[in-house]
Amino acid sequence: MRDVTTSRPRPSQRERVPVGGTELLALLTRLLRRPRRGDRRLPLLWLVRPAPVPAGEPAAAPVAVPAAAPVAVPAGHPETGAGASPDGGPEPATGTDLMALLRRFLGQGQRRRVPHAVLDVAAQPPGTDVPALLRDLHRQLSLEAFGSARLRFVHYPLADWLMHQSLGLSADDGRSALVRRLRDRRGPRGATDAVPAGGDAVSILSQVVLWLVRRAVPGVVFRVAVSGRVPGIGRHYRWFMRQQYLAPRQSVTFLGFAERLTAGWRDGEQPDQVAKLLLHAFLEDLRQAYRRRPWRPSDWRRTAYPVLLLDNVAPGSLGHVLVRLLGDVRTETGRNDPLLVVAAADVPPPELPVPHPLADADEAYQEWSEALAEMRRLRRAAAWLVVLRPDAAETGPPPRGGLRPFSAPEPPWWSRRFLPAAVALTLVVAGGAWAGSRWAPGCHPSPTGGRVSVQVVEGECVGYSDRATQIFNNDPGQEALRTVQERIFAQNRAAEEVWERSDHRGPYLTLVYLGTLTGNRTRADEESYVSEREELEGMATAQYALLQESAGADGAALLRIVVANGGRQMRHADRAVAMLADLARDDPTVLGVVGLVESRLSTARALRELNRVGLPVLAPTLSADRIDANSRLYLQVSAPNTDQVAMVESYARQVLKVGEAHVYWTTGEDSSLTEDLYVGTLVDGLRQRFGTRITRLEEWHTGRRLTAECGFGGLLFYAGRWSEFDGFLRALRECGDNPPKHLVADDSVNRYMANPGLRAAAPGNVPVTYVSKAALGTCAALRAAEARRDEARASFLTWIQADNLLDPPRCRPDRPHPVGERVSLAYDASMMVVRALESLAARLHHAGPRQRWEPNSVNPVGVHAEVLRQNAGQGYPGVAGLIRYPPDSGEPVDKRLALLRVERVPDVATDPVEVYHCGTADRPEPATCVAVATTR
Repeated sequence: MRDVTTSRPRPSQRERVPVGGTELLALLTRLLRRPRRGDRRLPLLWLVRPAPVPAGEPAAAPVAVPAAAPVAVPAGHPETGAGASPDGGPEPATGTDLMALLRRFLGQGQRRRVPHAVLDVAAQPPGTDVPALLRDLHRQLSLEAFGSARLRFVHYPLADWLMHQSLGLSADDGRSALVRRLRDRRGPRGATDAVPAGGDAVSILSQVVLWLVRRAVPGVVFRVAVSGRVPGIGRHYRWFMRQQYLAPRQSVTFLGFAERLTAGWRDGEQPDQVAKLLLHAFLEDLRQAYRRRPWRPSDWRRTAYPVLLLDNVAPGSLGHVLVRLLGDVRTETGRNDPLLVVAAADVPPPELPVPHPLADADEAYQEWSEALAEMRRLRRAAAWLVVLRPDAAETGPPPRGGLRPFSAPEPPWWSRRFLPAAVALTLVVAGGAWAGSRWAPGCHPSPTGGRVSVQVVEGECVGYSDRATQIFNNDPGQEALRTVQERIFAQNRAAEEVWERSDHRGPYLTLVYLGTLTGNRTRADEESYVSEREELEGMATAQYALLQESAGADGAALLRIVVANGGRQMRHADRAVAMLADLARDDPTVLGVVGLVESRLSTARALRELNRVGLPVLAPTLSADRIDANSRLYLQVSAPNTDQVAMVESYARQVLKVGEAHVYWTTGEDSSLTEDLYVGTLVDGLRQRFGTRITRLEEWHTGRRLTAECGFGGLLFYAGRWSEFDGFLRALRECGDNPPKHLVADDSVNRYMANPGLRAAAPGNVPVTYVSKAALGTCAALRAAEARRDEARASFLTWIQADNLLDPPRCRPDRPHPVGERVSLAYDASMMVVRALESLAARLHHAGPRQRWEPNSVNPVGVHAEVLRQNAGQGYPGVAGLIRYPPDSGEPVDKRLALLRVERVPDVATDPVEVYHCGTADRPEPATCVAVATTR
């Protein structure tokens, strides 16, 4: 006998279809195609074989159509049974081969075949019952042999498994055995694992705990699942208790209901009810398999309904019982299911004895569909039946074409298997592109928590951080900037730990440093962020001082510092401020912002936005005139440009005794006099103060020669940004032995003077005198203050000399590294806020040793008001000088300014010398300008 999977039909063979067969196949094609939306109700089709032709009468000739080529069929599948002749070709057509025709129609589709099963009732062994038929049906439909994902069953296998369990006579023993078997059915418990032995005590304890967890957790999960009380867990157990057959509520729990299904205990139940439960569970699994969920595209790949072909059914037989039970379950549950049943019998069913002609299959289906609702309401036994029978006497024209096996329609494009991978790939690419535009390897949120919020803006990392997971600026040569950030973040952790250990008994505040931490063009040997580094060092010193104080006093304030970057020239300060506004809303400990570095229009916009969100700003070095008009919460530590201009003019007139001045100004790269508020107000002040004595006022740019200034005996004033001062000095190299006599520069040049790499290339015969806002914070001034027992400055000197704070330590006798212009200024700004908070805490009775500090008890505006209150009288005794504010301005009054002189710029080992100063140092007194005697 030839194997069906390899046979080929003879070319001349013709497959014959009974008259009306094409109408039946057209109806099946319609019923099997699943609608794109919703689902249709499927009838129980009962096909009656035609009556045998009496002897002596010619049989009507069946219609001959070309045979379709068979496809390979898995061994053991129903297609290998009836309907094929011994030689592999089609069976000779008779009036009884309609079921074989349907088998070929369903089983020979290309690629995507209809899931179907064939049950020959007459071929079942004696004693076969409905559960046995369902078992065979489950086996056939579970095969992955239809070109699509196999149907998965959950409820039916559990019900069938329970019916095969045999428990003891004791109820308690039976319940325990059932629980154990159900749990093992979910997965082995690993009960054979022995308790580990050997090793040290910790190892043994950990292994014992792991062993207990492996035994206990599955049992707990199982108990929770079978209880049905936790949503999302054990839904199939819960389904059994909510369905209607065998009165499950009488059992209270699923375990009790499951016992009633086991062998022996089931004898008291009605067999019909048991069979209906099995059938209902089977149909529920089909419903679940054909459920469409929008979030699961795979659900939409099932485009054809499954089919059950029941052959050789007779009234009262097992097949008839199965058909009747199917109709009863559908009617009683009111649930639709996706199973199309086609039964073949010799006679109509007793429920509907008058069949429709096979040629009228479509009309019969329409008539049934219209009457179904009423038939179900009346609970008619034939509610779901559609009975069809071909008439052997019928004749008609042959249909066109041959038998075309049915193939399941292609699923929607968006449910194809490639789509999830394509969507995932698209999301990954899009997410990567979005993340790449927002973050970078050195600029990303912290995976370990903390206050970190950053994004890449025009190539710069903008945002804030309080953890070492995000440190700003990875450029070569900026190690010092990164080091001070690391120190601050380490002290943040220390402050948090101290505050937690103290049970929150002292004030705890957060200050934000906002500066320009990225974007400058630098060389590997050039430190381009001196101001920012020094200001961070000043804040770190304040933080360190408070940590030392907390060791001896429980109520001492503790400081956390958040480092924020506004980008080059503060151009992205608006983005940074928006992030800081969110931080301030979420964190009540945020009480102010320190920094801002440069007076520009972008800085003014940031001040207005910070004022809008209610955050005070303490600027260590900003000095553009009237910049305080941008925020009523703005406080400036340094003297304004008006005072700087007055000091320079006084120095030129009283000390240099010159009457002519040449002024050159710069604004930095990609900026202008309008955008640069510092340079703009400085130039305006010089023009007003000097008047006609300024005989040259010009913008200088890199590459311009300065030979006209060689030998100039008047005041040559550089009123520009530090970034161009190196080029300015190089241009004066052309003067050789005839340099200008009196070169004076503004305070921005401090950043240049703090950069040894740049100073090394300067001409050695051009002395430079420049403005300093913190001459009282130099090493020499601090040592003198320590000698006269100035406690505030002596403490500051002790802190900056410590081994575990600044790198390198400052002002040590063995390593006299200069303090830095802005260290003391930022220290003063930070400590002003801290002392104001401590004062408020004392007045609010939060300084008691047993009272917890509540951050919500103060707000940033209140702290700003307290700073003004403290500084309105005698002022705040800052390291860099006395700080006093008038009632209507954030600019300090009579703040100390000085002129420092460097004889040889390349000589970085020699400290600058103070030659002139204006303003008060320690006590509120009339401001005077004094020339300091120097020894040359």
